[in-house]
Amino acid sequence: MLGGHLPELLIVLTLALVVFGPKRIPEIGASLGKGIRDFRKGISHLEDDTVSHDMPEVVEPRQIGPTISEHKVS
Repeated sequence: MLGGHLPELLIVLTLALVVFGPKRIPEIGASLGKGIRDFRKGISHLEDDTVSHDMPEVVEPRQIGPTISEHKVS
């Protein structure tokens, strides 16, 4: 699953632990998870709206100019 990138992952996690401290890591993880969840909800909402708007609305044609019967024939 990690594809041989375990040393890089350990370096990043160690740096995060040093920079943020052990008390802030769970808070950061929780806020990151909430952000990802909200992003997914927003994307799925946009996809639902896009699917419902794919069907064009039926619009009744309207007359822009005068009809033939309104023209005077001389």
